[in-house]
Amino acid sequence: MFSPITLSEMDEVRLMNRMDTKFVVNLNLIPEVLQSVVNDYRILEISNNRLMTYDSKYYDTENLSFYLNHHNKRANRIKIRKRNYVESGITFLEIKRKDNKGITHKSRIPIDNFSTQLSKEGQEFITETVRKELDISLSISNRFNRITLVSKHDVERVTMDFNLGFDGNVLNENLAIIELKQEKLDRTSKLFQALKQRQIHPYSISKYCIGMATTQPNLKQNYFKHKILTINKKTA
Repeated sequence: MFSPITLSEMDEVRLMNRMDTKFVVNLNLIPEVLQSVVNDYRILEISNNRLMTYDSKYYDTENLSFYLNHHNKRANRIKIRKRNYVESGITFLEIKRKDNKGITHKSRIPIDNFSTQLSKEGQEFITETVRKELDISLSISNRFNRITLVSKHDVERVTMDFNLGFDGNVLNENLAIIELKQEKLDRTSKLFQALKQRQIHPYSISKYCIGMATTQPNLKQNYFKHKILTINKKTA
């Protein structure tokens, strides 16, 4: 059984600037993967709950430039969202920027509510962070469940997301997305090795972009079609 870690303890491994490595797996494999690393990680626990719920609202420009920048493989790109961490009762306005070296830079501020509208403070935070004014509005909402692990040995966190839904509809009930968050890529990670032994290899995927592509079929989505096919194959 995993030993627990509290939210305050986990803050010591925030990894706001990090290398993210993602894996797409069938949900049925999650118990086996968890069992294989049970001695190497602690698990986030809040009020005796280890399965957390996350609600997010994503924002984009009128012409969906954030989505299209990812689709067109732009090296520098951003995502902006409000995220409600349900069990902890905390809501943040978050900005994720990926640079041309593949490093993710995450900035966020706590906010009072989860409404669609952006406050003046929120808009100022966005302008200051991305260094330009943006006219953005809600593009899609999502909800999923997450298990979070923290390494006992390294500066490393692991998230396992499933029951991923967009605008109230579950995308694929057999889909799980594992994300390894590290200061720099380290393939000797216990989680990385556990997945490699099961022939599970890194796979680049954006929950936001997959959600947009599957819920808005008229969008440009050539780049994401094969990813959706891969998801369906792995979860069949």
